[in-house]
Amino acid sequence: MSDPMEPSTSKSDPNPIISPITLLHPRREPFEHGLLPIQKLIFTDPLQALIPLKQKLASSSSSSTHRVNSDALADALQISSEHARLILDTLASVLHSELDPLVNAHPDDVDSVGSDLRDLILFLYIQSYKRLLPRSHKDSAAVADVWPSTSAFDGYLSALSPLQLVRSNTRRFMPSQADEEAHQLSYLQKHLANIISLLSEPVEGEGEESLVLTMEGFEHLGFLIQFGDKGSEGIPLSQAAPFFANSDPDMPAVPVPASQVLDWLLENIASSLERITDKISAKENVPQGGSDQDVAMADASSSSARASPSARNCCFIEGVSKSSYVKQASDLKHSSVKVINCHDSVIYILAPLRYATIYGCSDATIVLGAVGKAVRVEHCERVHVIIAAKRVCIANCRECLFFLGVNQRPLVVGDNHKLQLAIDGSGGFCSGHSNANCSAITIYVAPYNTFYSQLEEHMTEVGIQATMNRWDEPLALGAVDPHDSLSHPAGVSDAQAESAAQLDPDQFTNFLIPNWFEGESAGSTKDNPFPLPDAYLKSQLRNQKNLSEIKQILREAPLEENRKRELSCALHVYFKDWLYGNPLSLLPVTYVSYTAYKVIETLRLRGMIRQVYGFNSFSSPLPDGRVISVGGQETS
Repeated sequence: MSDPMEPSTSKSDPNPIISPITLLHPRREPFEHGLLPIQKLIFTDPLQALIPLKQKLASSSSSSTHRVNSDALADALQISSEHARLILDTLASVLHSELDPLVNAHPDDVDSVGSDLRDLILFLYIQSYKRLLPRSHKDSAAVADVWPSTSAFDGYLSALSPLQLVRSNTRRFMPSQADEEAHQLSYLQKHLANIISLLSEPVEGEGEESLVLTMEGFEHLGFLIQFGDKGSEGIPLSQAAPFFANSDPDMPAVPVPASQVLDWLLENIASSLERITDKISAKENVPQGGSDQDVAMADASSSSARASPSARNCCFIEGVSKSSYVKQASDLKHSSVKVINCHDSVIYILAPLRYATIYGCSDATIVLGAVGKAVRVEHCERVHVIIAAKRVCIANCRECLFFLGVNQRPLVVGDNHKLQLAIDGSGGFCSGHSNANCSAITIYVAPYNTFYSQLEEHMTEVGIQATMNRWDEPLALGAVDPHDSLSHPAGVSDAQAESAAQLDPDQFTNFLIPNWFEGESAGSTKDNPFPLPDAYLKSQLRNQKNLSEIKQILREAPLEENRKRELSCALHVYFKDWLYGNPLSLLPVTYVSYTAYKVIETLRLRGMIRQVYGFNSFSSPLPDGRVISVGGQETS
């Protein structure tokens, strides 16, 4: 390691001891939301591939701004203009600086605004990153029989399905946040020399000292690393470095030898890795007892659900089972949310967010408020997701339905090929080939179908435009994720993911969010802010007409008092059958049972049942243990 150079603008110690609150961390956003399964972006040797690419892009970019537009990017990478635009949109969603013109560009101007060359090179470099695999289960045979293998892709895609997560004792075999951070730091440690050389500039001289890094170039490392625990609100990168910390703002900082920057960053990465490793070791040495919150789903309930804040600006909602769970803006201290391993529940996150991840959930309905950067839904099955967001990526999901209000094209990637999905006669899902009404199709998308009183305020806050909804333009990428650490058979990497099908307008219904907090957080939104396509609007109006007729039938039914009680009881029974997914069966044809059957048959579409017989009708726990869990502050 070379001796540190004393900077001309600072008298500080060139190798200070970084306190625990200013430890170096990887920025997780590029690794979690910035990887694209496009084969032409995956370089065997990123440095050797990107050096000539950088030179070519530099020659085609503006000499004053160093920005690369969509056309230049498509030409340099030999990719379609569609994929070039996708790269720019994805990069904008994970950039570290909110002041970058690409972040604030109008959708019509993104292609011409382009990206900063240095940010683009870093984005392309990390496309070689391999995600951390789940820990292996000691009884792999027991896990494998949960998800039958009927495809040549099986064993190579989708490391765990939601049901396998249940069988493998849930989160104990999934990488923790500390595991993932250590994995990302190790990747940066291995590739940092290459990354710094791509950001550096040559000067007169020989050897390693011939490359220098300007303060502006150093700031672009903020795309991958940060100091402190508050992400973009943390310590500016140049202020954390001793060689730029006290630079005169009115004078250009003196460039620093690239080798000096590399040595200093490697020391800080090693220090952070040591702390994280100690933390992981301490956690693994703790006996797994009854207090462990990472419980198996067989034992999970609302009491074991966890909504815990992370030190890295993210709230985790884990293990919600057989519950309705609500988080409002006042309940959340962070701008990112991860919903993990939740089953048989309804989850409402009614808040403005930057990022959201839904992972390993099944048999659930999840409503996300307004997400200004990106949403990723992965390894979920039989889940309804309602999202207002800038962009969404759907990966390895099966038998799922997405109601979308999105400003960019939805991405569909990974192993969605085995979906056997259709809408059955009761407005629910059927799966498998045994039902004649089912057909082998892919995941469904539909226009946004709900609202809550503060929705438009939250959308404005995070920059979502209600006038632009590209829900019906899904973009399918690779069926194999080249960023996982699995090996894949020859030829599979070129396969394309199954795209998403549009929901039949006749099956489209509104989703009613109960107003549990009326008067506490009143807002101006009174209806769905996203305009509906004509076919879906007609379906909505038809359902509203049917609803009025049904209410009239209920009011005018010529029943004696005891018959009314029987009807009410029948409605309870059939509503619970619908709520828990049990098929509706014909009743004996008596007057009361026939009336109840006709009511339920007419109300079979979910949204209509909710409007007549909503969740807020229940003020106590349901007979099978399902409970309502509303609000509350986060607990660690």
